[in-house]
Amino acid sequence: MNLGEMIEKARRGRFSQQALGEKIGVWGTYIGQIESGKRIPSEERCMDLAAILGLDPRALLIQAYRQRANTKEARRLFDDMAGSIADPAGREQGGDSKGGRHPTGTGQEESPPDRIGRAGEPPFTRGVYPSMYRGRLWTIRQYAGFSTPAETNARFRALIDRGQNGLSVAFDLPTQMGYDSDHPNAEGEVGRVGVAVDGLWDLEHLFDKIPLGRISTSMTINATACILFALYAALGKRRGMPASVLAGTVQNDILKEYVSRGTYIFPIGDSMRLVVDLMAYCLRAAPKWNPISVSGYHMREAGATAGQELGFTLAHALAYADAARGAGLEMERVLPQFSFFFGVHNDFLEEIAKFRAARRLWSRLVEERLGVEDTRCRRLRFHAQTAGSTLTAQQPLNNCARTTLQALAAVLGGAQSLHVNAYDEALGLPSDTGAQLAVRTQQILANESGIPDTVDPMGGSYAVEEMTDNLEEEAIAVLESVDREGGATKAAANGFTAACIAESAYDAQKKIESGETVVVGVNRYQDAPEPPVSVFQPPGETEYTQKGGLERARGMRNSDAANAAMDVVERRARGEGSITEAVVAACSAGATVGEISDRLRAVFGSYRPGG
Repeated sequence: MNLGEMIEKARRGRFSQQALGEKIGVWGTYIGQIESGKRIPSEERCMDLAAILGLDPRALLIQAYRQRANTKEARRLFDDMAGSIADPAGREQGGDSKGGRHPTGTGQEESPPDRIGRAGEPPFTRGVYPSMYRGRLWTIRQYAGFSTPAETNARFRALIDRGQNGLSVAFDLPTQMGYDSDHPNAEGEVGRVGVAVDGLWDLEHLFDKIPLGRISTSMTINATACILFALYAALGKRRGMPASVLAGTVQNDILKEYVSRGTYIFPIGDSMRLVVDLMAYCLRAAPKWNPISVSGYHMREAGATAGQELGFTLAHALAYADAARGAGLEMERVLPQFSFFFGVHNDFLEEIAKFRAARRLWSRLVEERLGVEDTRCRRLRFHAQTAGSTLTAQQPLNNCARTTLQALAAVLGGAQSLHVNAYDEALGLPSDTGAQLAVRTQQILANESGIPDTVDPMGGSYAVEEMTDNLEEEAIAVLESVDREGGATKAAANGFTAACIAESAYDAQKKIESGETVVVGVNRYQDAPEPPVSVFQPPGETEYTQKGGLERARGMRNSDAANAAMDVVERRARGEGSITEAVVAACSAGATVGEISDRLRAVFGSYRPGG
């Protein structure tokens, strides 16, 4: 039975043509393309389709791979999937292969322990997809942004030319805090720690000659997340692409700003409203966009332990899910759009175990605490970044070893996308050489290590499995402590979460200063003073250039139209209706990040810690 026949049988047995169309929407066209052989579904789409039609997802995947088995890669994938179904008791994932150099890890043991399971199936300990990197490698997504949009565009295009297949935008502090480049509070900070963006014209320069329809973009932005997303959507519209075809992620994780990072603007309740408002808009208008990336990375950088990183991150995720449900959003539609972001530190085995524990615990929390059984909702997909806090200014070349070790842990832990820090980031912004080496590190892991040939290579390791169990228990203890404070939002507001992280940071620093924790080149194995290392700095004229562009853009726009659009933003903020929808219109009319933020400040006010 071929793929089309399988789908047709399910269709006839369970749904009328009309009911099927109503249930699966765009799948009607997609199924037609599958049946005609014009399109092959990805693993994720197969899993979704199988759930809709009540089919065995692995059987559906086999048929999909069989249709394209005229390529070497497809034959390999088909063989892996066929082996996992035809001989389910033959070998455990990660077990022996049939004569190959590497075990494939795609075989299945007859009764794997429930807490481990199989890759692609709850509780997802071993990975969120059945064939993991054998089917698709992780996305190389290097975080970049500095100076003006034109300068960052040149870096983006260089990274793409070197093989990067996803973009990640770093914004300067004024953009993150809702100030335009000519605001007094922005003086000295324009383009310093990220790219300066004031309005739609800046995004046109930032993504010049970059095909938005063929590359996904991640934006690390929180307090002004709906504004930066709106600018991106407005840019897509100007290029003839509706928001529905744009793919990417906006961080939009405001709770961790109050407990670790500090780029908040509005009171917590109003900020949570904006988070959910953007979720709702994306569900309606931008289904390929992840409206939130719940981040443990910044809490870990601030000093949290691995267990705290897990516990606080998942507590925040539950708070966002509860807020979305309270606003009337359907969990089965919202949760598949959640993504996560974790740091990768130096304790190699602990980091691998952390990612496995994160997947397992999230799957359990979604089912038990949110009452959702849909497997699509229980998958924890995550981006990882090597730890900036572990980089040292002393003997900076040592950072190459650190970031490679951390990247390897992320891959062995099953990351969906990865950023590797440049070796010279402890000294300043990444140099071009440092950025290139970071990309090449990922490419060597992907193409020379052989690791992607095996699903969950560390699965079954006594040490890793025990550490996975222990980290899950630690994270549960953290979740329980947050619950005792009344939930993640209250724990952020009353300072509980920040205090826990600060205490851990203090303990870690004491161990470094006492020598109990060794940092090579810092408290042991020091060298004689080294000659100064050349440090990359953004152009000195950045602020002048950005202010000039902003002044010209304001002079060329229709100010009446921009002000009228911002009036709608303010009315929506004071009342009801989609704020994000109004912000998209305002951005299209030429309103700036600072102007829109000021309209929201006029309604919500500004957050004052302890106030």
